[in-house]
Amino acid sequence: MGKIKGFLDHKRQAVGHRPIAERVLDFGEMDIPLSPDALVKEAARCMDCGIPFCHGSGCPLGNRIPEFNELIYRGQWRQACENLHATNNFPEITGRVCPAPCETSCTLGVNDEPVSIRHIEFQIVERGFQEGWITPFYNGSRTGKRIAVIGSGPAGLAAAQQLARAGHDVVVFEKDEQPGGLLRYGIPDFKLAKCVIDRRLEQLRAEGVSFQTGVKVGEDVSARYLRKLFDGICLTMGAGQPRDLNIPGRGYEHIHFAMEFLGQQNRLNAGERIAGKAINARDKAVVVIGGGDTGSDCVGTARRQGAREIHQLEILPKPPERRPADTPWPTWPRIMRTSTSHEEGCERRWGVMTRQFIGRDVSVAGLHCVEVEWLKKNDEWKLKEIAGTDFELKADLVLIAMGFVHVEHGKLIEDLGLKLDARGNAAVDRHQTSEPDVFAAGDTVSGASLVVRAIDSGRGAAAAIDAWLTRKD
Repeated sequence: MGKIKGFLDHKRQAVGHRPIAERVLDFGEMDIPLSPDALVKEAARCMDCGIPFCHGSGCPLGNRIPEFNELIYRGQWRQACENLHATNNFPEITGRVCPAPCETSCTLGVNDEPVSIRHIEFQIVERGFQEGWITPFYNGSRTGKRIAVIGSGPAGLAAAQQLARAGHDVVVFEKDEQPGGLLRYGIPDFKLAKCVIDRRLEQLRAEGVSFQTGVKVGEDVSARYLRKLFDGICLTMGAGQPRDLNIPGRGYEHIHFAMEFLGQQNRLNAGERIAGKAINARDKAVVVIGGGDTGSDCVGTARRQGAREIHQLEILPKPPERRPADTPWPTWPRIMRTSTSHEEGCERRWGVMTRQFIGRDVSVAGLHCVEVEWLKKNDEWKLKEIAGTDFELKADLVLIAMGFVHVEHGKLIEDLGLKLDARGNAAVDRHQTSEPDVFAAGDTVSGASLVVRAIDSGRGAAAAIDAWLTRKD
């Protein structure tokens, strides 16, 4: 522990952001990092709490948070960087986009503001790159085994790096033009600059990971081909099947899934070609259906495109401002959260269900909605419309951000002969599917989840593949 009474001497310092009027004019990252002195004081707030719930129940990766906090307090930045990378392959990504369940389980958060763990993590890794401490590790002792990783999101990249460091030859297949998966084509640039991904990809390539992009496995490359050329296969595709809203009027134009909208903007930012006409919110009334992080990203992107007005609808009731009894510490609290995108201008409504899309000619022109309430009966929540609360909302562009169902059930899943679970995900036993030579991780197994969980899952799959290959020999 760095400073015995640090949590009494110092109050949490929030990370700053670029002014709204400035940041909505571009897609650059928004955060203004704390000064080195302020960060040391923040690390000093870490308590000697006995059982670090931040490490145990909060962080899926098991990051050794109290240890790197103490190292920062003592000025041992390089050791902190090594400590952080011992459990996390990509802290520069989790330090930007993770919702930080570690912070909501911080013991200091029981009766005070928790330690700014995510930002400390961010500063450690950025210092590591700046000082040249983060270098490739190439294992010269090769096993001669070849592994195909399908999908280059956080789970795929983590699995690929771990397998390469174990001495295996790894080829990552990606259907899009560049590696990164949803990190590149799903998360807006204002939250995660793509140069951050490219910087880490350079390390992976130097460690022996090969990338084949623009390849749709199952179509351009068959399952039979993979089995012929590789000793094992690891599926790490994202949960690409969006949850649709099949109501009257769904066929009108200018109703799009969130990822189509977000991915297209990221491609335009990168100078990539897009298929068809660009979706643009300029001077339009935009309605985002879905109140989660993806919906928030749609709000921020629409604002930067110049939307005239933005409404975000959520079918669930408005969360409370403070942690309620049904999500006690150290669990993830069900509380009201306002993102930086919401701060930029958005009308939010809760307890609203969309019943019908209204059209003009072939295009959407509005929504017919109704307010709802949730009633608990026989331990199950039931939705009930509130009589007399119907209303209409004008919309020139509708973005559906209602989450994702499961991985897309394409030809690859079918040709590999994989069993699926009740939710449509790949069924696994310690990352091994129903086919012994096929492993799976990340959203392919869990459905849509957090980046930090995907990294942990990818690391677990790599360990399982390495052990299986060893047993085979």
